[in-house]
Amino acid sequence: MPIYRLTEDIVFPPPELAEEDGMLAVGGDLSVERLLCAYTMGIFPWYMDDSPILWWAPNPRLILIPSELKVSRSLRQEIKKNTFSITMDEDFKGVITACSNTRRDNKEGTQKSTWITTEMIDAYIRLYEIGVAHSVESWYNGELVGGLYGISMGKAFFGESMFTKHTNASKVAFVHLVNHLIKWDFILIDCQVKTNHLMSFGAREIPIGIFLRLLDKALDYHTKTGKWTFNSDFD
Repeated sequence: MPIYRLTEDIVFPPPELAEEDGMLAVGGDLSVERLLCAYTMGIFPWYMDDSPILWWAPNPRLILIPSELKVSRSLRQEIKKNTFSITMDEDFKGVITACSNTRRDNKEGTQKSTWITTEMIDAYIRLYEIGVAHSVESWYNGELVGGLYGISMGKAFFGESMFTKHTNASKVAFVHLVNHLIKWDFILIDCQVKTNHLMSFGAREIPIGIFLRLLDKALDYHTKTGKWTFNSDFD
């Protein structure tokens, strides 16, 4: 199938037309309007510093149904220790910047997460400023040592990235988030692509068609914008 080149119009081809590796389209921009359009269709940007903007819709899709969360005994014990102070939307810029600086192993060795470009950081900060991007932070002795960020629309949370500077810091933040998404009756967490880390929490792959039906159901609900706290009201 062809890779679609986007124009200035805020439109995307159907996600079912993505290539086998999930690539759907190239070009466009990271405006708020285009990003929101993409997420409502199950599409997300992912590209490197030296490439044009690439848009993806993987099939199968990794998701986590919040009520299916699995937490290991050791992680439960860690959470009970209250080693970390967990907050929401207190330092979005700090979280996304730390995620961009996280070094991950690949064929060329250990390198930074170059897909979180300066352009991406600026774009997601704009989404945070309008209240649809959110962060969860883990603090230890007043220092930001772990966390994650993503997009929320309707009753869907689209996970983007996480980082940790202290053992279990990001895992504890993730469990806190999911437990509150259960409380707020969220339908799904989009984990995008398969990783053993997320699979260990109970995430599973589903066909793109089923994912899009779940997403449509989740988007039928009102989007709670603004700063999140653990006492947020989603009624």
